[in-house]
Amino acid sequence: MVPPSDTAASDSPAERLARQIEFIAECDKLKEIFRQTHNTQSRRAENDAEHSWHLCLCVIVLAEHANAAHLDILRVLKMVIIHDLVEIDAGDTYGYDTAGQADQHARECVAADRIFGLLPPDQTRDFRMLWDEFEAQKTPEAKFALAVDRFQPVLLNCRTGGGGWKRHGVTQDRVVARNSKIAEGSTELWRNVERMIQASVDQGHLAPPPRL
Repeated sequence: MVPPSDTAASDSPAERLARQIEFIAECDKLKEIFRQTHNTQSRRAENDAEHSWHLCLCVIVLAEHANAAHLDILRVLKMVIIHDLVEIDAGDTYGYDTAGQADQHARECVAADRIFGLLPPDQTRDFRMLWDEFEAQKTPEAKFALAVDRFQPVLLNCRTGGGGWKRHGVTQDRVVARNSKIAEGSTELWRNVERMIQASVDQGHLAPPPRL
């Protein structure tokens, strides 16, 4: 996508505000996108808005464990609060659904064009750049954002007796393979996650790798 030219100055204040309100109203739909992880108390499916809030809390609380010494925490928070907005159109793709992942990025790019395009052009550009930065996984901020994005569902699965792992027949080797990228954002957090995964196996909440 070519970022739109910054023509926001041509909008009247009323037009700009109207576009921002429309975007905010559209994003309310994120509350209706349900994930494969379950909340720890009610055990109902977590929705994307709850997930995004929980990620923001993870960033604030766990930032001291990031590999990078000087993170732009506000930038990380922006990434984790907007990166799932594309699922309003594209839907949630389960992390272990290999078929769904085949065209996930293409579907989400189309969604990003439409949803971020509701904003005034300067904000459309800024939000899309943040989303692309997260997807590219090149900056320390993007890597830490992904680290907490992978950590949070592991935590919920561990605290709900295996949760989505059990329902979908996911095994330990697949969980390790998917979540090892946490180490690129926080080696300390990954060491902790490895212990959590092994504990789930020991407790019978996560199946060990299949025997060859």
